[in-house]
Amino acid sequence: MYTFGDVIGREKITEHLQNAIRLGKVSHAYIFCGEDGIGKNFIADIFAAALQCEGQTGNPCGVCKSCMQAAGGNHPDIIRVMHEKAAIGVDDIRVQLNQDIQVKPYSSRYKIYIVDEAEKMTEAAQNALLKTIEEPPEYAVIMLLTNNPNAFLQTILSRCVMLNIRTVDKSRIRKYLMEECSIPDYQAELAAAFSGGNPGKAVKYASSEEFVQRRDDVLQLVRHVDEMKINEIMEYMKHLAEDKAAIGDYLDLLMLWYRDVLLFKATKDTGQVVYTEELLTIQKQASIKSFEALEHIIEAFSTLRARLKANVSFETSVELLLLALQEK
Repeated sequence: MYTFGDVIGREKITEHLQNAIRLGKVSHAYIFCGEDGIGKNFIADIFAAALQCEGQTGNPCGVCKSCMQAAGGNHPDIIRVMHEKAAIGVDDIRVQLNQDIQVKPYSSRYKIYIVDEAEKMTEAAQNALLKTIEEPPEYAVIMLLTNNPNAFLQTILSRCVMLNIRTVDKSRIRKYLMEECSIPDYQAELAAAFSGGNPGKAVKYASSEEFVQRRDDVLQLVRHVDEMKINEIMEYMKHLAEDKAAIGDYLDLLMLWYRDVLLFKATKDTGQVVYTEELLTIQKQASIKSFEALEHIIEAFSTLRARLKANVSFETSVELLLLALQEK
């Protein structure tokens, strides 16, 4: 069973939550705020288990009946508010939370409600929830998980403890992937760099066969791009773009490659290179391409991404990139 010790880079948040349990100063309402995959659910689940743990030490013990139920996802007093539609409606809040919360805990000290994607609550749903937050039963703990706290009514925000879950340093994520997930160093480095400081995304990337395949596709292109003709590059880019959901990943991986080349050219520091297994190719391209060409390439990728978001056709959008890729 996971404990707060498994949460990396969030010491202030975990210390706050543990102290609240130990000192008996648990709030009735929390907002866990951060981008998708940042660890909101992970921390909320550990906090819920720790709150219900029979030991009340500030961490789940993992062995008591309550912890076993929490680990199995069947704890009767840890309730996740579910929704089937695009929005969380007033009926979802009334039935699953407001009415249910009036019933005392089945077997534990607290009755905990976790609302994921809470920014999807309609204004009516928020107003319904507000009534409960304003006058909660003493045993109630409500956790709102969101990537956009600005979607909440000010009256909701003012009555909740806000916990901002921020990004984690790349080196800490890399260490975690290698030591706790047994990910090879080069793969851990790439996943950590690509995650943008998001541990959840890093774990997903490091263990995803699709991500590994996308990396290999990108490497196949950049190893030979200087010898390829324009039409060959275009065909390969079209091949990558066939997977509409993955085109963003491909562009990020390509930008990361040229960032490596530019960084090595400027510093000769191999310690900052992400694609460490391709160091010889990076050195070769760094010796051939000028600073201006590399900066132009990276700028072209950003322009391509913006054009694709604006629904400009792929062929038209990629023209500038094709010219930049073969600049010296």
